[in-house]
Amino acid sequence: MSLLVAGLAIAFGTLGTGLGMGNGLNGATNAVGRNPEAQGKILLTMMVGLAMIESLAIYALVIALIVLYANPLLKYLG
Repeated sequence: MSLLVAGLAIAFGTLGTGLGMGNGLNGATNAVGRNPEAQGKILLTMMVGLAMIESLAIYALVIALIVLYANPLLKYLG
């Protein structure tokens, strides 16, 4: 059961972050295409946004590892 929950946590966590990162990158490339002079400012904003989105995938990984190795509810399963 723990393996299933850990797999689902990673799957759903990375699905959302992947879609969010793709959408953000799409917006940044469109913005640079429309206004090439603002490339530096757009790149900086995009990198900060992508780092924040990626932190969600890291949180999902941490939750999956807790479920696998340090699950406090295993003692109640018998």
